[in-house]
Amino acid sequence: MQDAKSEETAYEAVKSSLAKLDMSYVDLILLHQPMGDYFAAYRGIEKAYKEGLAKAVGVANFYPAILANLCENVDVIPAVNQVELHPFFVQAKALENMKAYGVAPQAWGPLAEGRHGIFTDPELVEIGKKYGKSAAQVVLKWNVQRGVSIIPKSVHVERMEQNIDIWDFTLTDDEMAKIAAKDLGHSEIVNHDDPAFVKMLCGRNIH
Repeated sequence: MQDAKSEETAYEAVKSSLAKLDMSYVDLILLHQPMGDYFAAYRGIEKAYKEGLAKAVGVANFYPAILANLCENVDVIPAVNQVELHPFFVQAKALENMKAYGVAPQAWGPLAEGRHGIFTDPELVEIGKKYGKSAAQVVLKWNVQRGVSIIPKSVHVERMEQNIDIWDFTLTDDEMAKIAAKDLGHSEIVNHDDPAFVKMLCGRNIH
């Protein structure tokens, strides 16, 4: 059964956000989590898209089976799926699934939020020395070469400049494989399979 209230709530949330931004449209709007009646919520942002309130719609944290189910049952395929992607959580199958549906992968936490000693990892540092780059720059380049757009977070201008300065070198296939071999096969930042986490998300009211 479709939840018309959830659909209208999502649609109104888009309009409310635009009013707060004092804008007539946004380039991209994301449905942040596949929680609650997310199909109805997605229909709400689809409606906003069809009315020109967003140039594109996307999702975030949609794992392969959830993304496939969504894509098979909506009018507008999401342009983007923003998920956790870094060398310690590679998600190769998720990337294959996104490619199959024409959904662009985008990485949140591409530097693993500083975990796993990512900035001082000996292998990453050694690869970086070859190109005159930092371990962080190597990691960002690795994701870009996989076809992933990246959103590295920093409040420091110097690091922002370094994050952009990754376009003058190319990692070899062996280097790409060595970096991917660090994969743990799971996230150590957030657990979407944890019932308490799901309950917490469903209890949030952002509008």
